[in-house]
Amino acid sequence: MSIGYKNLLVAKDISLSVNTGEIFGLIGLNGVGKTTLIKTILDLRGSPQQTILIYGQNNHNTETRKQISYLPERFDAPPFLSGIEFIKLTGDFYNHKIKDEDIERLADMLALKKEFLAKKVDSYSKGMRQKLGLIATVLAPCQFLILDEPMSGLDPMARVRVKTLLKEIKSWGKTVFLSSHILADLDELCDSVAVLDSGSIVYRGTPENLKKETSQKTLEHAFLKLISPNMDLKNTA
Repeated sequence: MSIGYKNLLVAKDISLSVNTGEIFGLIGLNGVGKTTLIKTILDLRGSPQQTILIYGQNNHNTETRKQISYLPERFDAPPFLSGIEFIKLTGDFYNHKIKDEDIERLADMLALKKEFLAKKVDSYSKGMRQKLGLIATVLAPCQFLILDEPMSGLDPMARVRVKTLLKEIKSWGKTVFLSSHILADLDELCDSVAVLDSGSIVYRGTPENLKKETSQKTLEHAFLKLISPNMDLKNTA
């Protein structure tokens, strides 16, 4: 698969597989094409050069895309809706009724107070909007979740809660594809990762194996060593 953006080739000859039921992380520096790759998987950026299969079916297929729930990097719900209205509207897109008790359970997990769900989204902080987007994405009746920078705008306590939620989602048998610049989170969460650099996938495997291959203790250092072998990491935190 080759991916272009504004007449520029962002990624070339990419071959990538994600296993059912795993948490998969996409790693790369800003601007290398992570979001473009995600949008290509979602068929939001069509190209005749690509072949993408989701559960064995082409991603151009409408029924295939119904298996996907997506939280974009820059998420914002319609400001005139209440939080609970937005979540239920998301379910309506899939002809699925989302139960109040499920909404309340996930809101409690993410410390989004019940009274805020009744308020208009335009009164929400960025962190609250991000939590709202996560709840709507998770409660959609989909087996494949794509989360682009799901920790964006969240404080450390909220990040811990989101990680707990993602681990629970995995226990439901769902597949989670996520990108994040917080590599410590990916190290903790992901069964496997892929590193996108200079338009190609330069690593695909477990975080632990990448650390072993690069002789580094953290995923962040392993990533930096992989893409910049001559970089001196001795004085980095």
